[in-house]
Amino acid sequence: MTQSLAFDHPDAEVSATIARIRLSGVPDDRAMLRAAAELTRDLHTPNKALYWTDCFLSAAIGYAGMATAMFAASPWVAVIGGIIAVLALYRAELFIHEITHLKHSLLPGFRPAWNVLVGVPLLLPSFMYEGIHTIHHARTRYGTDQDPEYLPLALMKPWTLPLFLLVSVLMPIGLLLRFAVLSPLSLFSPKLRRLVVARYSGLQINPKFERRAPEGEFRRQWFWQELGASLFAIALIGITVAGILPLRAFFAYVAIVACSAVLNQIRTLVAHLWENEGEPLTVTAQYLDSVNVPEPGILPYLWAPVGLRYHALHHLLPAVPYHSLGTAHRRLVAALSTDSVYHKANYPTLSGLVVKLAQGTMRQR
Repeated sequence: MTQSLAFDHPDAEVSATIARIRLSGVPDDRAMLRAAAELTRDLHTPNKALYWTDCFLSAAIGYAGMATAMFAASPWVAVIGGIIAVLALYRAELFIHEITHLKHSLLPGFRPAWNVLVGVPLLLPSFMYEGIHTIHHARTRYGTDQDPEYLPLALMKPWTLPLFLLVSVLMPIGLLLRFAVLSPLSLFSPKLRRLVVARYSGLQINPKFERRAPEGEFRRQWFWQELGASLFAIALIGITVAGILPLRAFFAYVAIVACSAVLNQIRTLVAHLWENEGEPLTVTAQYLDSVNVPEPGILPYLWAPVGLRYHALHHLLPAVPYHSLGTAHRRLVAALSTDSVYHKANYPTLSGLVVKLAQGTMRQR
């Protein structure tokens, strides 16, 4: 089966002539993998002060913006507060990705603090991602039907992209139902509980993926995180129905969570090229199916924060903290020749990637 990859050029239209390779036949580039490992040995230690400050300052700014959107008398002030809340809380939320990859002994206390201050209030406790995202990085599962975070979107029908975004718009409603309704009901029905765990307990895009029940220490963490999210969801609905929280404030909360989800879904659309139809790929092929949008662009700091502008590099070096990925990228660019595979996963803009993905779906009509 032949796969194709389109490489954006800063000065060329997306529809211009593109390079084509076979993803399924790409061997590992040993020189690139060796350079990635050797040049970044000193970059694996997280900066504790930066993690705590960046994440929770972002959360504080986000909640201040959310409060403004909920209660400000001026509509314009409320809108500005909402925009600030979306961007700041989106950044704080994406530390769930770091929680999934880092050794918790290197950052003690960060995961429970994140869940209390970010995950539970936004109905995104870390168990929704832990144990899911690591499968996406598994050498033999990436891009297959066992990958919870992969669909061949570029090879699917055009209507799949609007549907993909619509799901994220409805995400806050789905999360409220998940934690306020399904969680309590599942306590009385083992069958429902199995369904909730398998299908409604992960941030996944592959509808065929079914999650296994948690075990060991992770099961205990899951319990407390789910309990906290359920109590918060029930309380939020309860105080809204009782009239304690104005409907305007409730809808502002829902809108901010939805907008953050849409922003993340757009970022997800350009995290990969989505051109693998289920075959196991080498690490190099997985890298080529992934995307970097490196500096000097400014906007990626907003739509792909916490290091996610270097998503392809992250697939090479999943244990490198977000704040070190820029340094790792610059070292590799300087060390590897211009004809290295490494440079072929670097793209200039989000818009070009979205257009390319849309063009791919249009060919499937």
